[in-house]
Amino acid sequence: MRQRTPVSEIMTRNIVALTKSDDLEKAETLFKRNKIRHIPVVSRDMIIGMLSYTDLMRISYAETSSKFENTVESVVYNMFTIEQVMVKDVVTVTSDTTIKEVTKILATREFHALPVVDNDTLVGIITTTDLLNYYHQQY
Repeated sequence: MRQRTPVSEIMTRNIVALTKSDDLEKAETLFKRNKIRHIPVVSRDMIIGMLSYTDLMRISYAETSSKFENTVESVVYNMFTIEQVMVKDVVTVTSDTTIKEVTKILATREFHALPVVDNDTLVGIITTTDLLNYYHQQY
């Protein structure tokens, strides 16, 4: 295992993103369609927040098993904006940050994804799943 491998070698470059003017129904659709758990919120190419699927589930009644589930979710989603639900104080890394450094950040913090930002531009995202896949390939 190389000690100085940059995160750029394993990060996701094809970024699914939201803007603060998008709605939470769109966010849920993107989470489900892309089978992801974290979406950066951007203004142009600059990151302004992060939305996780867990954040979305905290405000919804997604676990409702009634026949009115979609109606209930729509009502709840319309009560909040992306900007109200997203995390605003986002920790980021650069594409030359080492995988070891990213692992330490994610192992000691209470989140599971880091936006990768170079020169104020979002260039990727690295998740705990990316790290697990990387370490699995090493053995």
